Formats: sequence, structure tokens, C-alpha cells
Amino acid sequence: MSRTFCALIIAVLLASCSGGPTSAPRNLDNACAILKERPEYYKAFRATERRWGVPVHVQMATIHQESKFIADARTPFRYVIGVIPMGRQSSAFGYGQALDATWDEYLSETGKRSAKRDRIRDASDFMGWYMTKSRAKNGIALHDARNQYLAYHEGNTGFSRQSYNGKPWLVTVASKVQQRADMYQGQIAGCRLSRW
Repeated sequence: MSRTFCALIIAVLLASCSGGPTSAPRNLDNACAILKERPEYYKAFRATERRWGVPVHVQMATIHQESKFIADARTPFRYVIGVIPMGRQSSAFGYGQALDATWDEYLSETGKRSAKRDRIRDASDFMGWYMTKSRAKNGIALHDARNQYLAYHEGNTGFSRQSYNGKPWLVTVASKVQQRADMYQGQIAGCRLSRW
């Protein structure tokens, strides 16, 4: 076999092992359309809801805010003098924009060594794990998308110190996450898909 043919076969095999589509679903304002277009999302969200108790609509609203459902989302680069790249703003990556250290803690506590931040079932499970910690540490109800988002963004220690009060923009974003969660909840209640 030629080297070109071998390289092509290897590229196809690697692509087939990826975590699925990295682009966002077409209609991000319609939960039913998202779940119909990407049935693997619904399976992942339901599995997380069963395991951790975090409602599907809360997961979806948080992922929408964090990555707009883009699997390999990253934070923007920082630049010096506007042109010299100095690395990304943080290590946040994937659907849930999990930071390296927090993701490592999740892997260690759950034993899911092969989990990936750009795979929806792992990202949603991470979110369930984290939000359950927020309930235990800060008493935040799992259906409270606003406060769960604030704790998710600021960390549980930051949330307990109310660090978000010094960030009016973040409080506004958290309210939008709650509004989207409410919208998604209403839409999901009316979805008519036979596989559900």
C-alpha cells in the first residue's frame, strides 16, 4: 500500500472515533428542534438527569450559555499590544467549558478516566456532578438555573462569597440562563417525539 493510502485510512479511522459533530445544532432557540436534530443529546441529558437529578432544561440552558452547543469551544486568545498571542483566556474547553483543574477533579472523583469534554454525554455528566456539588455546598436547588449558573461560573467558593455581586454583567447573564431554561422547559413539555 502506498503511504498516501495508509495516511487516508488512518485519517478516516481517527475521524470515526471523534465525539460526534462539533458544530452547533441549527435552531438554538427551540429545545425540540435541538433534541430532534441531535438525539444523542437527549440520551445524554436524560442519563444525567437520572444519575444526578439535574433537569434537562437546566443542562441545556447552561450549555447554550457556555458553548452554544459547540463541542470543541474554547475561550478566545489574549493578545499583547493587540497582535501578539499570549495564550487563551483560560483552560475552559468543550460543551460545558470545564476548566482543566475542575475536569481533573471530576475524572478523579467519578473514575471516568476516558471521559472527554467535547463528548456530550461526558460534558452533561460533568455538569450534573458539578451542580450536585453546588446543591450540597451552597444549597442551590437543581432546578434553579440562575443560581446554579452563578456557582458554575464563579465556583462554589466564589458563589458562597457572592463574588457575582461585583459583576453586574454576570448577574444579567445568569438571569438570561434562567429565562432560557424556562423557555426550554416549556418547549420540552410540548415535544412530540416517539422515542421519548
